[in-house]
Amino acid sequence: FRPSTYYQGRRGIFQMSDVEETIKRIQSQKGVVGVIVMDNAGRAIRSTLDDEQTAQYSALLQTLCERAKGAIRELDSTNDLTFLRLRTKKNEILIAPDKEHLLAVIENSSA
Repeated sequence: FRPSTYYQGRRGIFQMSDVEETIKRIQSQKGVVGVIVMDNAGRAIRSTLDDEQTAQYSALLQTLCERAKGAIRELDSTNDLTFLRLRTKKNEILIAPDKEHLLAVIENSSA
């Protein structure tokens, strides 16, 4: 796997080094277990988790995000999901969807 040099997000085109710096900064926060950047199909582009965890989280979080977006649109067709926060006994999962990508941060709830 070799990441491309550039990343296109909602706010423009960024160098991948900027994205890597942001991931490192997030990962360094207390309690952060992992960070995943994926495309809208649920394919991981970048992850700090191992391959097995990345595959599991990517598939499930992409599905969860799509269902949440659908529910929001059913309630108000002019509205859209911008952030999703899910808290469990063990973890807290923060999801920031974009037009083409999705950022997920997994934190330890007890940290």
